[in-house]
Amino acid sequence: MTMSDKGTANQGNNLDPWYDHYAARTSGLTASEVRALFAVASRPEVVSLAGGMPYVSALPRDLVVGAMDRVMRERGAVALQYGSGQGVPALREQILEVMALEGISGSADDVVVTTGSQHALELFSKLFIDPGDIVLAEGPSYVTAMVIFNSFQADVDHVPMDEHGLIPQALREHIARLKAEGRRVKFLYTVPSFHNPAGVTLSWERRLEILEIARQNDILVLEDNPYGLLYFGDRAPDAMRSVESEGVVYLGTFSKTLAPGFRVGWALAPHAIREKLILANEAAVLSPSSFSQLVISQYLSDADWQGQIDTFRGVYRERKETMLAALGEYLPELSWTNPNGGFYVWLTLPERLDSKAMLPRAVKELVAYTPGTAFYADGGGRQNIRLSFCYPTPEQIRVGIRRLATVINGELDLLDTFAGTGSLNPVRPGRTYPNPPSDLR
Repeated sequence: MTMSDKGTANQGNNLDPWYDHYAARTSGLTASEVRALFAVASRPEVVSLAGGMPYVSALPRDLVVGAMDRVMRERGAVALQYGSGQGVPALREQILEVMALEGISGSADDVVVTTGSQHALELFSKLFIDPGDIVLAEGPSYVTAMVIFNSFQADVDHVPMDEHGLIPQALREHIARLKAEGRRVKFLYTVPSFHNPAGVTLSWERRLEILEIARQNDILVLEDNPYGLLYFGDRAPDAMRSVESEGVVYLGTFSKTLAPGFRVGWALAPHAIREKLILANEAAVLSPSSFSQLVISQYLSDADWQGQIDTFRGVYRERKETMLAALGEYLPELSWTNPNGGFYVWLTLPERLDSKAMLPRAVKELVAYTPGTAFYADGGGRQNIRLSFCYPTPEQIRVGIRRLATVINGELDLLDTFAGTGSLNPVRPGRTYPNPPSDLR
């Protein structure tokens, strides 16, 4: 019997003879729309407004090369060896200094270094999610978090947002409904500062109110904060972890404020959860990269890292302003968010358009974006687009928005032609939103 015959006998499929052997949870392992775009968006002729790639060229190379050289000269044998499953102690102490900028105090003993904060999110989900559990998350929410939660067979319940972030009253209503249905809510996942994808920031008053709701309902909060230090004007409110140590697990990363290639993130967790995270970390990767950790530790010791973060702020502020100006010039009839930090603008299309269906035409016009559907577990977001301004140059951003306008107007013209009417969706020309519409969902 050939392998192909064996696969047929075992109820496999023509492409994968082992299809019926996989664990049930692998049905949730689907390629995200962001990842699927990378192959196309990497073509040099395509302007990519899709991926959230930091502009690492703004990082002076000699700062990193110098740190690498010193680590290899002075601690090479340690850097190239296995390390602790919790992470290098010196780096964990320095992480406390980073978090202090957002009001967080803690112990280095409660910090667990991971292979990027994405890894911390996966480890946390592995520890807490059973099939059928509910994860509460903003609607929209970070695309790969949705993939992870789905891979562990959780049901994501999206709570609406507005220009001030997650709506506390909506959170109360969702929790009450889920309890009445007998569902088990495991935790609330939130990106409170310069949200991915919506760009909004949860107000301080709402942070406190949401923490109180979580306490009252015995719900753990998973605070994911990659962008908090990348503000353009006023800094974001202090982290939720700054006022709640036992009910919040905080995730941080060096991917946005240094470089993602090092793959170093961390979790700050209550003592008992920290112990389980270390065990899960050791089971998954044995230990995070000693080399990457030591290089980052050396960089934090030798370089003006806060000054470098300020340089990144200036780069991203210029790109955001370019994007908003281009949207105002080429698509003045639409609405969008005006983030005060981070990487993203959330664009709202006329009701008749579908961002996912429109994407192939956009790629043909040599511009890529991420459709809003990527950020919902329930199929929502078809009227939205996430535009990323962090990586392309200002000139590329202008070109990309011009091409996007061609696509959107072409789609509207096509719909008008087939509908036999020349009217557009009723919007007020020239209106932009400094904050997202109140019905952002």
